[in-house]
Amino acid sequence: MLLFRDVISKDELFSDAYPIKLVDDFIYEVECKMIQVGGESFDIGANPSAEDGEEALEEGVEMTNNVVYSFRLQQTSFDKKSYMAYIKGYMKSVLKHLSETNPERVPVFQKKAQDFVKKIISNIKDYDFYIGEGMDPDGMVALLNYREDGITPYFSFFKDGLLEEKL
Repeated sequence: MLLFRDVISKDELFSDAYPIKLVDDFIYEVECKMIQVGGESFDIGANPSAEDGEEALEEGVEMTNNVVYSFRLQQTSFDKKSYMAYIKGYMKSVLKHLSETNPERVPVFQKKAQDFVKKIISNIKDYDFYIGEGMDPDGMVALLNYREDGITPYFSFFKDGLLEEKL
């Protein structure tokens, strides 16, 4: 199993236990879904729907994203201006890391990062933003969006901002 950590904050962001797709050798897209959390349920043999009962969420049960829940990601928010300020600093940090660890990747990263950031900025209202458990403001911000069906959520993570750890 592979665990993916942020190169800046070292926070755990996701693992290969979730469906992952590498897009354009630059962005990992991680499929996720909404799950019920909390409110332990015990089968006592009753069937609420057969007894005209509601099958709503029980008290103490909430719906949450499975990747957010598993890796304790924290939601944050950005507008265009604040995201641009953040991403400039983050890209400098990743470039520094790449220069030290994989210098031949730097020109590829610079080109692809510029194109991808333009895409994010032009569609910023479509994204939800999450940071790692440590809430490091300099760390990677995971981008949550939805597939064309409007139902299926997925995260985008910068490949070059990740450390792969084999478990």
